Amino acid sequence: MNTSEGEGYPRVRVAVQEDVAELTKLINAAFVVERPFLEGERIDERGTREFFQKGKFLVLEDSFGMHGCVYCELRGDRGYLGLLAVYPARQGTGSGRELMAAAEEYFRSAGCVVVDLRIISQRTPLPALYRHLGYVETGTAAFAASLPIKAPGHYILMSKQLI
Repeated sequence: MNTSEGEGYPRVRVAVQEDVAELTKLINAAFVVERPFLEGERIDERGTREFFQKGKFLVLEDSFGMHGCVYCELRGDRGYLGLLAVYPARQGTGSGRELMAAAEEYFRSAGCVVVDLRIISQRTPLPALYRHLGYVETGTAAFAASLPIKAPGHYILMSKQLI
């Protein structure tokens, strides 16, 4: 999961607890586009720490620091991917694709045969982006009752075969 450029950057690594504050800041910056339909920040530091109990974050960094992340959770022979986040100033540079490739490689190496993800229906450009990466829509699901929604919607469920 390491790419080489210059002094070993950019590189993908597994996040550690000391990264919680920066991960939280990064996720909230990247998910600012959800503010019209979700109340408040996307996540707080407590929420970020809770993700460490079930899975791991892969982070993309360069000599300037962390600029992208993705959450990966093993669920038997399936992987769950979420919270793909890239700082807005770095979006469109291939960082998201690099993180997706790293997450899929992580899942393959763990023996997963499928990767699942979900996106909120209001993020209308995202299904096409994920379809371009080989994901297919598999259904929908209601939002969690705890999600502070401002506008009606649902999750779009998508999956990709790894083998």
